Amino acid sequence: MTKRTYGHTKSGKPIDDDLIEKLADEAEAGHDVDEIIARRGKRGRPLLGSAPSTVESVRLDPELKERLVRRAEDEGVPVSDVIREALRHHLEAG
Repeated sequence: MTKRTYGHTKSGKPIDDDLIEKLADEAEAGHDVDEIIARRGKRGRPLLGSAPSTVESVRLDPELKERLVRRAEDEGVPVSDVIREALRHHLEAG
């Protein structure tokens, strides 16, 4: 008999009746907040430099956006990496 699943956790673990029962038992017994915080690990994005990064908005015309996306795909990196590298290069050239 196949176990019924209800999706997966963020880590990919199947959510099945056994997991739901285990979590319900934990909830009924009460939660140790410090243990829960320690179990979930670090959150947030990694630092890009010596301090938390900021998000900046910039408007791009469709052709520039297309070139940007194509470049990122060609290099196998996120679009934001291409933007950061281009900005560094531009500022160092100045």
